[in-house]
Amino acid sequence: QVQLVESGGGLVQPGDSLRLSCAASGRTASSYNMGWFRQAPGKQREFLAAIAYRGVNTYYADSVKGRFTISRDNAKNTVYLQMNSLRPEDTAVYYCAAERIGHAWTYSNWLSYDYRGQGTQVTVSS
Repeated sequence: QVQLVESGGGLVQPGDSLRLSCAASGRTASSYNMGWFRQAPGKQREFLAAIAYRGVNTYYADSVKGRFTISRDNAKNTVYLQMNSLRPEDTAVYYCAAERIGHAWTYSNWLSYDYRGQGTQVTVSS
């Protein structure tokens, strides 16, 4: 069992940066592949980025490639999402998710993950 808590969201202006954090408690985070998703009002949940348990392999949605960077610090049981050049269309609730290693992992599929956080709101507005 693992609990995930996202933080770092807030209200920013277009062009600003934010770094989201996802702290994992319970079992060590290094036993999990991790992903970030978001959901805007009236839209489907969208995959953003994923990182394998050792932090070597990362994956990104085309919509955020080059602007967002996923990373992890297994010593701190924390995964990060650095978001640069934010746009109004990035406004959404951002979620992290964890998938136990050893299972078939479809990193872009929300349902492939075993645990999910409650989300943190990011609002990009002038």
